[in-house]
Amino acid sequence: MDYRKKTVVASVAGLTLEGMDIMFISFAMTMIIAEFNIDLATGGLISSITNIGMLMGGIIFGVLADKYGRVKVFTYTVILFAIGTALTGVATSIEQVYVYRFIAGLGAGGEYGIGMALVAEAWPKNKQGRASSYVSVGAQYGVILAALLSAIILPTLGWRALFFVGLLPVIFAFIVRKNLDESPEWVASQNRQNNKQEKGKLAQLFASPRITMTTLSLILMATVQIAGYNGLMIWLPSMLQKSQGLSVSSSALWTISTAVGMIIGMLTFGRFMDRFGAKCTFGIFLLASACAVFLYSFATGAVAILLGGAVVGFFSNGMFAGYGALISSFYPVQIRSTATNTIFNFGRAIGGFSPIFVGYILQSYDMTVVMIYLAALYCISFIVMLTLQGTGKGLQTA
Repeated sequence: MDYRKKTVVASVAGLTLEGMDIMFISFAMTMIIAEFNIDLATGGLISSITNIGMLMGGIIFGVLADKYGRVKVFTYTVILFAIGTALTGVATSIEQVYVYRFIAGLGAGGEYGIGMALVAEAWPKNKQGRASSYVSVGAQYGVILAALLSAIILPTLGWRALFFVGLLPVIFAFIVRKNLDESPEWVASQNRQNNKQEKGKLAQLFASPRITMTTLSLILMATVQIAGYNGLMIWLPSMLQKSQGLSVSSSALWTISTAVGMIIGMLTFGRFMDRFGAKCTFGIFLLASACAVFLYSFATGAVAILLGGAVVGFFSNGMFAGYGALISSFYPVQIRSTATNTIFNFGRAIGGFSPIFVGYILQSYDMTVVMIYLAALYCISFIVMLTLQGTGKGLQTA
């Protein structure tokens, strides 16, 4: 296996394990709430604290990866979220759960941007889109893996045993450390920096008005991506149960259909991005997402709901595949991991509040208003995307 393929395999596996770790909480939440006798709001705080950990971990480990090496710090982040996940299984109070999930969040937040930076530095510009899409699909693999493990472990061994599985990524981390070298581009950058006595710093994301505007624009686009995904995946199944009278099993089938659409969308987006450039591809997918979610509010019947869910997933989450390559294209190698982690995890932290806002909308309005809100988000992201300019190679057409 050549170096390019190794970076993709390592990054896909890392994001798969991260996605599995995050989804464990979703599947085990009911049992955790029952055991510690807490209300739904207190239980929901677990995810919020995890997101805060991701934001802090993204910044901290992004800076460390730019300074000390992608592979070295990547393995540390995997070990950290593995330890945090396993410790969750021995928590004796909800306060301990918060602490351990924060630790897991630190590691998970750091892993994403480092993996994307590795791939961006290993693959040529005209193939970074598809390479990024291969990595992004890993998160969906993690969801499927978490669902399968939860179905097997939760009914027989309980929620604590599920989190002990989180120790397995430690083995993966040692394999990566042994078999993957630092990227030649990063090594060359370190040599240049040593000669010039320069180091990448977080402040470089805001080094000039133009760079600051680019950073803020990318944060807003990432926020919309996460807000749209969370708003759809967390609330739409229950909205369909209420508006269309779907059973729980039928809404689960919708989730699978939508996830399949997302995976196909990611793989398609990557190839489109390499062929037509990021600006054109993001423009098509953002406008199509706005139209798809709005029209979906009028869907009736099982077939239309399933197919419509796949179409919505195809466009709305297909774009997730492009953010790693897009962000990486705007920043030099000495700040690349910091930029990717900081920007995307800011978006993840802010966009994570979208389900709360959707909940407030549903209290006073109906599904149509929610879908209008989501469509408006994609329109805003489209307008912001049009303002992006500069040296970002990802914006250029092939």
